[in-house]
Amino acid sequence: MNCFIFVREIMQEALDADADYRREKWTRFGNEAEKFELDVIRNQRVLRTHIDRKALREEAERKKSAHIQYLEKLSQKAPDFAIPLRAHTVWEGMTVKLSCKVRGHPPPVSCLRVCCHSAGVQLHPSNNVDIKTLDDKATVTLRAAHKEHEGVYTARLKTRDGIQEREAFVYIKDASGSVRGGPASPLEMEVSDVNKDYVFLTWQPPSADGASPVEGYFVESQGEWVRCNVNIQKTCHFPVFGLKEGTLYQFRVCAVNQAGPGRPSKATEPVLTTDPLEHTRTMAVKVDQERTITITKDELEGQVKAPFPPTSVRACEVSDSYVVLSWTEPEPRGREPLTFYVEQSLADRNSWGLASLDTLVNSPRFPVFDLVKEKQYRFRVRSINKYGVSDLSEPSEPIGLGKPQAVPNPPPSVLAIRDTDTSVLLLWQEPKDKDGILGYYLYYSEVGKQDWKTVNNKPVTKSRFTVHGLKTWTEYVFRVKSVSRAGNSRYSDESQPIAVKSAINVPSCPSAIALLLCTGSDMVLGWKAPSSNGGNPVLGYYLDQREKGEELWREVNVKSTKERKYKVSNLTSGHFYQFRVTAANVVGIGRPSDASEAFLCEKWTMPEPGCPHDLEFREVRNGSLVLLWVTPLYEGQSPVTGYFLEISRATSQTAGLPSTKIQSLTRVSDLQRGQTYRFRVSAVNEAGVGPASLPSEPVVANTRPGTKDIEIGVDEDGFIFLGYEAVEKNDESEFLWSRNYTEPIDAKRTKTESKQKRSVLTFTDPSEEDLGLYAVEMSDTPYLSSSYNFTAEGKLLKSGWQVEVSERGDVRLWLQAESLSESAEFRLIFNDREISSSPHHKINFNKAKGLVEILFDQLSEDDEGSYTAQLKDGRAKNQCTLVFVDQRPYFQEYLTWSVNEDCELLIKCKVIFYTMEEARVKPGSSMQKVWIDVSNPSENDRGKYTLEMFDGKDTHKRYFELSAEVFAEALLEHQRLNYFCIFLFPDRAKVTKGLPDVVAIMEDKSLCLTCYFDGDPAPEIFWLHNDRKILDQTQFTITKETKRSSLTIHKVHMEDSGKYSILVRNQYGSETADVTVSVYKEGEKPPANAVEMG
Repeated sequence: MNCFIFVREIMQEALDADADYRREKWTRFGNEAEKFELDVIRNQRVLRTHIDRKALREEAERKKSAHIQYLEKLSQKAPDFAIPLRAHTVWEGMTVKLSCKVRGHPPPVSCLRVCCHSAGVQLHPSNNVDIKTLDDKATVTLRAAHKEHEGVYTARLKTRDGIQEREAFVYIKDASGSVRGGPASPLEMEVSDVNKDYVFLTWQPPSADGASPVEGYFVESQGEWVRCNVNIQKTCHFPVFGLKEGTLYQFRVCAVNQAGPGRPSKATEPVLTTDPLEHTRTMAVKVDQERTITITKDELEGQVKAPFPPTSVRACEVSDSYVVLSWTEPEPRGREPLTFYVEQSLADRNSWGLASLDTLVNSPRFPVFDLVKEKQYRFRVRSINKYGVSDLSEPSEPIGLGKPQAVPNPPPSVLAIRDTDTSVLLLWQEPKDKDGILGYYLYYSEVGKQDWKTVNNKPVTKSRFTVHGLKTWTEYVFRVKSVSRAGNSRYSDESQPIAVKSAINVPSCPSAIALLLCTGSDMVLGWKAPSSNGGNPVLGYYLDQREKGEELWREVNVKSTKERKYKVSNLTSGHFYQFRVTAANVVGIGRPSDASEAFLCEKWTMPEPGCPHDLEFREVRNGSLVLLWVTPLYEGQSPVTGYFLEISRATSQTAGLPSTKIQSLTRVSDLQRGQTYRFRVSAVNEAGVGPASLPSEPVVANTRPGTKDIEIGVDEDGFIFLGYEAVEKNDESEFLWSRNYTEPIDAKRTKTESKQKRSVLTFTDPSEEDLGLYAVEMSDTPYLSSSYNFTAEGKLLKSGWQVEVSERGDVRLWLQAESLSESAEFRLIFNDREISSSPHHKINFNKAKGLVEILFDQLSEDDEGSYTAQLKDGRAKNQCTLVFVDQRPYFQEYLTWSVNEDCELLIKCKVIFYTMEEARVKPGSSMQKVWIDVSNPSENDRGKYTLEMFDGKDTHKRYFELSAEVFAEALLEHQRLNYFCIFLFPDRAKVTKGLPDVVAIMEDKSLCLTCYFDGDPAPEIFWLHNDRKILDQTQFTITKETKRSSLTIHKVHMEDSGKYSILVRNQYGSETADVTVSVYKEGEKPPANAVEMG
């Protein structure tokens, strides 16, 4: 019993333990499952967050990509010719190179093909023609051009959208004549009817007769160029007989007038004399797949040996000086080569004679000369081979010389029509009788000169032609000749005079429509102006709109808008709209632009500003230009604080240049001369950088030949003016003056006068309000503009005081001003009193040359002090001061000689010293204050200073005493500041290795001075001579390298002696190093304290 109870207890404990285990296991499993579930939920949340962020990022990237694609599509441009073919005029025999360049955005791919054509025939590479196509450029080179190469050359650009063409005319001018007054060379010589001993030649008459009319032509064959005709051939065709069978021949022809034979034509291609019927006498018979038997007609003739007589004797060429006979060879011909005898007789008689005489006729062609005019002849022919002579052929029908071929009539009327600013379209009416006319020669002359020049040296086959290479705004007259093989006609009547200028057409289509602002119901759109205004200013623009998916366009504005932006109202939010723009001028309305992208009408709320627009160029020069744009209409959450400029070379191979932050309009410098660029501007505010503007049109950083800058001067009435002369100007273009390129000129303070190519802006009452940047541009070519910064400084004076000392010690002080009017006034103030000419010094004032000079016979201590020149011309005035201090040598007593008691020759002179310190003491003034700058002050600057002011009536004086106490205090402060700047600004400009104190150089040698410097940023470098900036580039050469600069004086002279200085400066400070140059003559000794050079 007890055992049973014990077993039961043990089993119960086991069951309880198992239950506890199971309960604990399930509890632990539940806890782990809950923990795992929490981990899964947490990971799901993280994953969902990542997915949401990725989706947002992808959406942002998609929108960004769509916006970039949208901007790119806006700026896309179908492939066209960036640089089309241009007309060329070259001398005969020279090499002609035609080239064109293709552009497009994105850049054209290699699948584009440019094919060149001449007279409708595609050109292919040959010995004289070289064609190259590389990337976006195609080039055709014609070597040794002749008049036959003259004509219209066409470049065809094949794209997916079709074919674009650009044409250019190549003019080939006659080379110099072989004799003075001789005619030009004929052209287009052709060889036809080639036989075993005969050819027929034709050509076209030259465009220029020379000093007298063309009388005829000489034909020459190759070898030593032997003449084929004894007598002059009057018409442009000739039969050549007696040639050798199986021989290569070339032919040429030269025109003849009273002066003699002119230059020969281009030689024909080599021609082989052969039997043209040889191929008809053989027959190939195919026996099987591998064998072919060739059978000749001679083999089929059997035993026939003697030839049959020829048949069909007739005339194939008839002129007023010869007849060419032709006949059919006999069949059978006797299985041997044939020759022929030709007999002739008057038609009304039966008296036959041998026409070929001793001439061996090998071909069924025979030219007969020396026939009597107005008489008829009959001809018959015999065949001959080695076996015998045939019977006579049947006589021909009566044959006689033809009537002389008459030259054609000239065109009855010639009309000249405006085309471009360098070309005129010429139209003429063809003569009623056009038979035999090969084309037309054109001639032109300036009105009133009767100096006629040839337009084309190859006849024009149509009745219209564009004459290129004319002078703009010059009047011309034109006339025309008809051309035939009988010769050229007389000249037509002259056309009416016409001035060369562009024809007026409708403008081309605008482009690049951009969305500038959207409010939810309104859209403001902007666009680029047409590439061509049609020769007349654009008067306005018309805008059309449609919803996306619709085909019908709806007119937006009934009245044209002059601005290149327009606000479209009453739009539905959430809808997409497309727009197109049309430009109009006085001629009419041009074709509409391409449809814009579909713009979503949705209110803009982004924090960044919108895009700038309307990028334009001004003052395009070698390596620089001025870029203008219109500020964004949408500023974002804060005002625009600046702009980023992006520059890209406009080629498919070049990446964009680094962007630069700028303000408003900007002058872009450091561009490569001749390189093509595109620009893009982005606005910036506190939130960041907004979208970029549409890329600008490509522009080449090149100065157009003849471009001039604004010049300043004073007119005869004493008014200050700004003058500008344009490269060219037509009747429609105007001069547009502005301040800072955008602000209008105040008409109350200025007066503008324009005459022909020059415009003058005159200041009627100049004051401080008139200071600033002034610009002028042409209404039709604004990129050729110019600007001038009108400041208070620099009026009237071109230079400061200059000092010259002769070998005798005479001193000349002078300064150069602008050309002054007769009413100009001049005062010379010495210290504090006005002086005039005296026996000791002479004062000259040349108003026309703007020259002021003081001539001293001898300089003494009484001449030490300040010299102030005061100039006034009308309302313009200025002054310049020169201060003489310290001591430097000049001759007080000239060389004298004497002989002492010991018979020694004594030569002596007396020398004293002077100097000038104009650069150290400089007065200045503005409209409200005057001052004196004293650099490197010394004890000599102490004393009394006087200020004189003249109001037109009275002189007002003010005095200032720079006493010893005040000067000592100012000098101490100056030294303290200098010491402070040296240690505070270690990056200031400084000279690290200067110049020697004194150098000596023999006359006529060259001197090189080198100085080393340092500073960050890199300092500006100036070389000075006697404290004046060196500007002469002929005698002086200045080289600038990193931390080193040299001045070379070529072939020094005595007057080159003096003080030379180098001034280095940057934003933190400046420093000057001086050297005294002493020039001595050969045989003299240099100064003892000088470093001898050379």
